[in-house]
Amino acid sequence: MSVGDSQAAFRAAAALDGIQLEPAKAPWINQRGHFGLPERAVIAAAPLDDIFADLGGQTDVYKSKRTTALQGDFYHEHSRTFIEIDEIQHFTTFRLRTLERYPGSIPLGFHLEEYLALCRQHAPRADKYRVTKEAVGFGPKGRQRQRAYYDALRDLVVPCMGHPPLIRIPILDGDGAAGYAANRDLVRSALG
Repeated sequence: MSVGDSQAAFRAAAALDGIQLEPAKAPWINQRGHFGLPERAVIAAAPLDDIFADLGGQTDVYKSKRTTALQGDFYHEHSRTFIEIDEIQHFTTFRLRTLERYPGSIPLGFHLEEYLALCRQHAPRADKYRVTKEAVGFGPKGRQRQRAYYDALRDLVVPCMGHPPLIRIPILDGDGAAGYAANRDLVRSALG
């Protein structure tokens, strides 16, 4: 499957079910990461700083980045809910490390224990995905660490900004339509 195929199939399946999902983009989820957060999200800054340091993020690089919004997967306007689709590359050892550092004080729109288990199960395969790809602010072989950080950024900041907790949908086989069907009740319940 090509990049974006799972998301396109998920969105199409949701549309057939009467749910309109738009591309997600919020100015407070931006290239500066937790260094570009508004005051309202200050509760997320300390855990994100800990996660960023653990992943080897380069503070000077991130502080000098632009505040260009990062593209996410989906936004449901009526309920103000963000949804992210997670294929195999989101279940790395680095992602496991971020999830283990989540504070209990910030609500999540997915089952943390399920995601921890999925990371443990799939990390041997996921850790091989684009292992050599560089990422600005995380250096050589930094793309997996950057992805884990951006996932944590979304998880922890979205509810701090007055939105419902971000929903995460694991789609490990790349079949977005089947992923929607398997999570239909969760999605419909969350979106009201």
